[in-house]
Amino acid sequence: MPVIKTESLRDLKNRVNIHDVVIRVVSLKKAGGGRFKGLCPFHTEKTPSFNVSADKGFFKCFGCGKAGDAINFVMETEGLQFTEAVEAIAQRFGFALEYEEGSGGPSKETRSLRQEIFDIHDLAADYYRQAFLAGNPHGEFIRAYWVKNRKFTPELAEDFKIGFAPVEDSGLAAAMLKRKFSEDALRQCGLFFIRDGVIPTLGAIRCRFRGRLMIPIRDHQGRVVAFTARQLEITPQDDPSHEAKYVNSPETPIFTKSNLLFNLDRARSHAGEGHPFVLVEGQLDALRCWSVGLKTAIAPQGTSITEGQLQLLRRYHAQVECFFDSDSAGQKAALRFLPMALKAGLEVRFLKLAGAEKLDPDLLFLEKGLGAYDDVRKGAMGAMAFARQAFLPDPGAASFNERMNAVRSMVEIALQADTQVARDDYLQQISLLLGVQPDAIRSEVAILERRRFTGGKEAFAATVRNATDSHTKGFEEHLLYICLHNEALMLQLGHHLAHDWIDISSTAGRLLDRLLAEVVHNGWHGRESLDQLLETEEEKTLVATLLFQAPGDEDWTKIANEGLRHLQKRFLEPKKQQIELEIASKGAIGDPDLMSLLKQRAEITRQLLNPPKLTVAS
Repeated sequence: MPVIKTESLRDLKNRVNIHDVVIRVVSLKKAGGGRFKGLCPFHTEKTPSFNVSADKGFFKCFGCGKAGDAINFVMETEGLQFTEAVEAIAQRFGFALEYEEGSGGPSKETRSLRQEIFDIHDLAADYYRQAFLAGNPHGEFIRAYWVKNRKFTPELAEDFKIGFAPVEDSGLAAAMLKRKFSEDALRQCGLFFIRDGVIPTLGAIRCRFRGRLMIPIRDHQGRVVAFTARQLEITPQDDPSHEAKYVNSPETPIFTKSNLLFNLDRARSHAGEGHPFVLVEGQLDALRCWSVGLKTAIAPQGTSITEGQLQLLRRYHAQVECFFDSDSAGQKAALRFLPMALKAGLEVRFLKLAGAEKLDPDLLFLEKGLGAYDDVRKGAMGAMAFARQAFLPDPGAASFNERMNAVRSMVEIALQADTQVARDDYLQQISLLLGVQPDAIRSEVAILERRRFTGGKEAFAATVRNATDSHTKGFEEHLLYICLHNEALMLQLGHHLAHDWIDISSTAGRLLDRLLAEVVHNGWHGRESLDQLLETEEEKTLVATLLFQAPGDEDWTKIANEGLRHLQKRFLEPKKQQIELEIASKGAIGDPDLMSLLKQRAEITRQLLNPPKLTVAS
C-alpha cells in the first residue's frame, strides 16, 4: 500500500481550504469570523447546525456531534479510507502527492477499487460520447433519434454528455484492458458481464449495454457513477434485457441508486428561496425541464423515492414541487413520496394543470416551453390537499366510513412531519379539508400515538440507558481546551503539569499528555504539530469540537490553575490516605519507617497547600 509522505500531507492541508472541500456537498453561508454554516450532511435537520472554520481547518456539527478536518469529511461523505480520501482531494485540487520511497505510489495495480471504478466510468462516458458523435450509420441513427424522436437539441446532448453504446463492439473492453484496470474493478464496475473463474480477456468480457442511448448518471458532486440505457429499435435481440425500455447500471461500490438523484449536481446551485426543486419521474423529464430553462428539476432512479434521497435533497433546499405523471403509477409514486418528504422536513407542493386529466411533463414542456411551468403552478396543491384528493376524491358523495378511513390515512401522514408545529398545522388542514371536527382528529391522533408508544417502549428504554451512560467533561478536557486556544498557557502547562497527574484512560487525557510532551521535548510549531498528534477519529472529533467553542471573557490563567490544582489533588490525595493508613499501623515512635512516612505525608501536605501556579496573563 503506498504511503504518503508526512510533508506532502501537511502541504496538502495547507494548500486546500476545507471550505472548498465541504462546499461540494453542503450549501454554506458565511457566519462571520472565517466561519460558515449549513445543513448537516450526516443527519436530517431543519436549522443549520453544521459549522466550518476555514481558518482552523475543521468542521463541527452541533446537532449530531460529527467533527473533523477536510480528510475526515471526505472519508465520511464518500465512504473512503484515509489514503483514498487524501488522493481524492489531491486529484480534485490539482495537488501532486509525494510517496515514501519503496511504497510504490498509486500504480494502476494498487489504486483503490473505488477510484478505479470512477476512472472506468469517466473512460466509458467518453467512449459512449464518441460513439454518439461517430460518422458511421449508427452515429447518424442515434443523433437523428435524439433530435427527431426525442425532440432534444445537439447542444443538450453535449452539455449532459449523452452517448451511445455500440451494438456489436469490443472497443470499450479493449480500452479498459489497455489501461490495465484491475480484475476486481472490471468485475465490479457494472459495465460488463464476466463469468466467474474466467480471466478477463478481450474475448471473455461482454458489454452490459449494447445498442442503447446512454445517459450518464452523476452523483451530487458531478462524478459519473452509473448509466441509464434507453432501448432503441437497433437494440440487439440477444440483449438479456432487450424488452426493458430502460436499463440502469447495477449497484456498485460507487453507485447506490437509493441515495442518488439525477441532475442534483447541477440543480442544487439553482435552488433557493422562490426556486424550489422540481421532482420529476425520469431522467428525460429532467432533461426536458433543463432544456426549456427550468434548472431545478431532479429525478430519482425510477419512481421509488427513498428517505436517503430526500435527506440528500434537504441539505441544499427545503422546498420541493412534485411533478409526476398524472397516470395511476405516477400518482401512487407521489403518494409514497409524501410522508417521507414530511419526515425529512421538506415543504411539499404537487403540481397539476388545471382542467387536465392527464399530465406528462416531457410533452407539456416540449409543446409549451417554460411558460407551462407557470400554468401548472397555478393549480399546485399543498401536502394535505393532495392527500385528500388521493384518499377522498369526492367528499360530498363519501360515506361516513370512507370519510373516517381518509381521516386515518391523512393523520398517519401528518404525524410524519418533523416538527410539532408542522404536525399541528397539517392536522388543522385535515379538519378543514374533510369537514371533520377537531375532536375527531385528536381522537385519531391519540389512537395512533398509543400504538407508537407501545411499539417504541424498548427503543425509549435504550435511549434512557444511553443518556445515563454518558460521561461529563473532566479537567483534562478543560485544560486541553485552554491549550488549543491559548498558546502561552499551553507552554506553561507543559512545564507545570506532571505526566502522572493526567488520567490517560480518557481521550482528552491521552491527547493532553501527548500534546504537552510534544511542547516540552520538541517545541511547538503551530497547527502542523497538532495535525501530527491526532491518531484516531475520536481525537480529531474532540479537537474539532473544542476548537469550535469560542473563548469568552474568562480569566483563563485562573481556570488553568484551578485545573492544575484538581489534577494534583486527585493524584496526591490517595497517596496521602495510604500513607496515613500505614502510619496508623506503626507502633513505636522511633520506628525509622514511621519517620519516613511522616516526612512523606508532610511533603504531600505541603504540595497540596502550594499547588503550581501559572503566571501567564490571560
